[in-house]
Amino acid sequence: MMLSPRLLLLRSAASLTTRALSQGGVSARGTAPDMVEGNAHLHVSNVRNRLREIVGASTNWSDHQQALADRVSLSSMLANSQSDLPTKKMKDSRLEVHLPLGSQPQLREKYLTFHNTVRFGRILEDLDSLAVLISYSHTHNEALPRSPLSIVTALVDKIDMRKHIIYPDCDIKFTGHVTWVGKTSIEAKMHVSQYYDGTYNPVLDATFVMVARDPENKRAAYVNPLKPEGPEEEKLFQEGEINRARRVELSTASLLKVAPTAEERNIVHTLFLNTLDNKTVSFRSRVLPPNSVWMEDAKIKGLEICHPQERNIFNRIFGGFLMRKAYELGWTNACSYGRCRPRLVAVDDILFQKPVEIGSLLLFSSQVCYTEGNNIQVRVHTEVLDPLTRQHNTTNIFHFTFASDSQVPSIVPKTYGESMLYLDGKRHFNQTLVH
Repeated sequence: MMLSPRLLLLRSAASLTTRALSQGGVSARGTAPDMVEGNAHLHVSNVRNRLREIVGASTNWSDHQQALADRVSLSSMLANSQSDLPTKKMKDSRLEVHLPLGSQPQLREKYLTFHNTVRFGRILEDLDSLAVLISYSHTHNEALPRSPLSIVTALVDKIDMRKHIIYPDCDIKFTGHVTWVGKTSIEAKMHVSQYYDGTYNPVLDATFVMVARDPENKRAAYVNPLKPEGPEEEKLFQEGEINRARRVELSTASLLKVAPTAEERNIVHTLFLNTLDNKTVSFRSRVLPPNSVWMEDAKIKGLEICHPQERNIFNRIFGGFLMRKAYELGWTNACSYGRCRPRLVAVDDILFQKPVEIGSLLLFSSQVCYTEGNNIQVRVHTEVLDPLTRQHNTTNIFHFTFASDSQVPSIVPKTYGESMLYLDGKRHFNQTLVH
């Protein structure tokens, strides 16, 4: 039987792939010594199972009401003040989690993009789960069979990319610990590295802010104080204090609360003047400058129906899932805008305002809000739609900085509201440059 050239090509490619996998292929270069078969370590896939054990959550959606009722009884175990809790050290929360993409090729498909790189949205999911587990490690009480605390992500303060390509055939290591503690909040720093060329190479640094709530997730709960040891830990703790002060300052200066600065007002006015039609000399006649795009033409929207499969241990939608969906929509917007395959530079100031309930209709709106050179600043806004009342409630706001291989068109606001988005995007972009 004669085979077509296309079928022969496919069979040849399949044969090469099979040989590569059976012989170890390229994965051999990315297999870390500490991830070989038989070594005991915490696997990424086990992190959420560990979290379920800590809070006593059920793995079955049908049991979630009973699990919630059981947790209500844990309220009596909460501390009345922070001074009632023992002081912890940074090493008490230190964790190392492995993602053996090199040594276990069967894991790759979940993390693989069509460009044969790692899906960054999946890494965001893993970081979110790890941040929660780190926080529970800090608050661990051996005398209690289950933790009475509901620890959730309040803010992704910063994610700085150290490397823009994550290889799909090399083992990945996540490490992290608590670096700062308030009365009811926890800052966790995490680092991701990847094994190749005989060593671990840094990929990214992340800072998450977590908050502790009561078992019903209705009010704040106290967490163990933290005592740094040595100059290195003192420095980390002081950085946490600086981060907290910076967040308060940025919140106070929000464009939703106060007017733009004089410099920012000049920027907006210059943008406006550049769009006036010199022929008509009318405020109503607007012309798009060369190599520019109106802001209203640089948005992409999406919708998610929130099914039980994406729930967290408290039976609400998993924050990592929200981050993954927002990132992928933001990346798509940057890709369409720059007509390129953009690379992520930083994730900044992801705010979790409200939890998302199972069954919600979740609307995503991605907007290119600022550009500079080959950089694209994207803001993703998510809100829950109540189909009965038609009311919209904001749940999350995400900020992503992408870079293109070449200069991108300038984004131009047309309305005052878009001008505020432009200035807010510029502020977040400048924060990325500072850090």
